[in-house]
Amino acid sequence: MTYTQTLAYLFSRLPMYQRVGAVAYKADLSNTIKLMEVLGKPHTKLRCVHVAGTNGKGSSSHMLAAILQQAGYKTGLYTSPHLTDFRERIKINGKLIPKNTVIDFVENYKSHFEAIEPSFFEWSVALAFHYFAAEEVDVAVIEVGLGGRLDSTNVITPVTSLITNISLDHMNLLGDTPDKIAAEKAGIIKSKVPVTISQYQSDSQAVFNAVAKDLRAPIVFADKYYRIISAHLHKGFQTITVLNRSTYESKIYELDLLGAYQQKNLMGVLYTVEILKQKGFLIEDNMVTAALRQIVKLTGLQGRWQVLSDKPLTVADTGHNEDGITQVLDNLGRYTYKQLHVVFGAVNDKDLSKILKLLPASASYYFVTASVPRSLQAVELLKQAESFKLKGKAFNTVEGGWLAAKKAAKKDDFILIGGSTFVVADALNISSE
Repeated sequence: MTYTQTLAYLFSRLPMYQRVGAVAYKADLSNTIKLMEVLGKPHTKLRCVHVAGTNGKGSSSHMLAAILQQAGYKTGLYTSPHLTDFRERIKINGKLIPKNTVIDFVENYKSHFEAIEPSFFEWSVALAFHYFAAEEVDVAVIEVGLGGRLDSTNVITPVTSLITNISLDHMNLLGDTPDKIAAEKAGIIKSKVPVTISQYQSDSQAVFNAVAKDLRAPIVFADKYYRIISAHLHKGFQTITVLNRSTYESKIYELDLLGAYQQKNLMGVLYTVEILKQKGFLIEDNMVTAALRQIVKLTGLQGRWQVLSDKPLTVADTGHNEDGITQVLDNLGRYTYKQLHVVFGAVNDKDLSKILKLLPASASYYFVTASVPRSLQAVELLKQAESFKLKGKAFNTVEGGWLAAKKAAKKDDFILIGGSTFVVADALNISSE
């Protein structure tokens, strides 16, 4: 099979959460364990950093991978979902897994997949662990797909773990309160393995402390160890001054990630690096500084406050739940513009009321349908939005909505594209054409 045929085979045979939603979620690890057995337990041959959280886990994973690469380690990186190419999920030192490797893996293990009937995500996790072990990476940064406790990635025993934050998302699968969701995320904590929590949150900290105590896992809330003194945008970078509360020393970091929400992620990443150094990783301060200036270049991260064009300034961001949208709107406050144009889409299995009430009524909206089956139809989205006094028009495609926004916008306006990972994916595909 060609690469295109290989992906078509997998999409057709294996349920994929990205496309069909909750029915693809397997709430146990049995399939993954079976796949690991077939592959010779590659997950046991890896040194890993495990990253979970509601928002920020993707950015944090890419930051850590960039730092480890800059320090000279052959670094595997597994993340999800992908935006424009499946191979974005599996990288070594920022390079996508080769197409032929994907093809060969499917051909070699197709009969085993058909017998076990894994989900698309379970299959992709198996491929990642197999590839990283075969390539003998020095370390692999592994991002949780959904939740933590029952996520397919949770067969590993990492060197250290990082949990970014907790907010209400995927409540039909993970629970409808912060403490229930925290319990799922805390499922990645392993016996005696240190865990960093990026952000202290009063409604989830007790869960993390209890699980860590039971497992005798050292735990630190990074924002109790560090404090952000200042942050501003300057010449294409976000300059952040961080105070170490223990030593009272401050350091300045320049990030090529421009979202204000990266400040919270940075503290968790910095403390995780300290743990890795305690575990024998040789990571100098200048390596951390250099890596954070070129995260996108080193890892290929996309969709996090990504500037697509200027005049009007056009930005795409994958924030898609209440907390994520709040952070996106907070970040808008750092910019000066005359009129805001929002190209906005959503999935059809999410309660949008808490998100829609956050959106500014003064903006012009272009409600769109992304090119995946889970997308909420733009006409229905418009109807829901109108009940929150949001004004706009419906478009059958992201391209249609974006073109209309471009036509209406002046040079000193701002175009924001988001609401769903799939809307951003479509926009990136359009901008690359």
